[in-house]
Amino acid sequence: MSKHSAGRRESNTAPATHEWSIDDFPVPPEEGKTRFHDLGLRDELMHGIADLGFRYCSPIQGQVLPFTLRGHDAIGKAQTGTGKTAAFLITIFNDLLNNPVDNERFLGEPRAVVIAPTRELVMQIAADAEELGRHTGLNTVTLIGGMDYQKQLNQVNRRIVDLVVATPGRLIDFMTRRDLFLDHVEVLVLDEADRMLDMGFIPQVKRIVRATPQKEYRQTLLFSATFTPDIINLAAQWTRDPVKVEIEPESVATDSVDQKIYLASSEERFRILLNLLRGPDADSVIVFANRRDQVRRLHERLRKAGVRAGILSGEISQDKRTKTLERFKSGDLTVLVATDVAGRGIHVEGVSHVVNYNLPEDPEDYVHRIGRTGRAGATGVSISFASEDDAFLLPDLEALLGEPLSCTHPPQELLA
Repeated sequence: MSKHSAGRRESNTAPATHEWSIDDFPVPPEEGKTRFHDLGLRDELMHGIADLGFRYCSPIQGQVLPFTLRGHDAIGKAQTGTGKTAAFLITIFNDLLNNPVDNERFLGEPRAVVIAPTRELVMQIAADAEELGRHTGLNTVTLIGGMDYQKQLNQVNRRIVDLVVATPGRLIDFMTRRDLFLDHVEVLVLDEADRMLDMGFIPQVKRIVRATPQKEYRQTLLFSATFTPDIINLAAQWTRDPVKVEIEPESVATDSVDQKIYLASSEERFRILLNLLRGPDADSVIVFANRRDQVRRLHERLRKAGVRAGILSGEISQDKRTKTLERFKSGDLTVLVATDVAGRGIHVEGVSHVVNYNLPEDPEDYVHRIGRTGRAGATGVSISFASEDDAFLLPDLEALLGEPLSCTHPPQELLA
């Protein structure tokens, strides 16, 4: 990416009087916390970490980085919002900087590959890579379906590629057309492996893994929100003596989110939602529904009621989804209506409310949904609608969260 190449020339354009050093980023040691300073990271990488203001590792970073930075494989059970993306990007960048390639390198031969199930998640990982890697001179390329192949090929062929972040289908396209070769991959990351399994991507992922060096000759990191028998089996095939890290979801999901469950019939839900959106506190709201047709209908009804709402679902083109997300981030749209798959990639600071128009059938999706609010130290509110049709889903949710969820009738002002 062009910003990366600009980052590589940073030292030439900086004032001669002061070149960045680790002394410009003092972080005091703190009991029970790991500083990024304590990990022996390269200065180019520490410069990016300092720019982002990361001082201490999150729990998953503190547990996994001491192993992955030494080249060990890892499998991590963690939700989004835990800092896992920075954990694997720091591992990749530090390794590539510490082990420069002496031999001649060719176009289309990345040294590291990250695979993730959705286009939004891939774009978020690539944006994080751009920020973290700004001063490293390493080149990241994003490959996603639904976007112009030729433009992405131009990115691949513009200069030597260090890191590719991709959805499985588009990566296979590039491999099939022999525009990308994975036989020099040193680090392979499989993110949200459980979601890739649910979406039927595992045959494609297996093909990608087979195209990389054998597991003895690469480092493999696998992250999943759940450790089902299928995931454990795949991890055993793809990793070698991995360190296993589990970050339990309740610490992510519930501490910073005020969870409310309102008993509401199907007829009452829209009126409650509209009154909630018209309230003074609803600055930035994401509404989740289970199916695309429900999302589409809800979006139309909100627009007709004069609400500035956008829609995110798999049937919307990638360009439109990106624009919608930008408008939501900027405050031009106050409401996003989304499906679970589209919603996994939404990382927006300052979301005040998450509304579950219907309860998700998979408890893990509930944790992902409400994790869109209460991020980065802020607090948020989640409101879920339940009725006799879906109240049977609540016990599984409570089991996952490790706490009871009390259902109440909505306050009278929301029913008016």
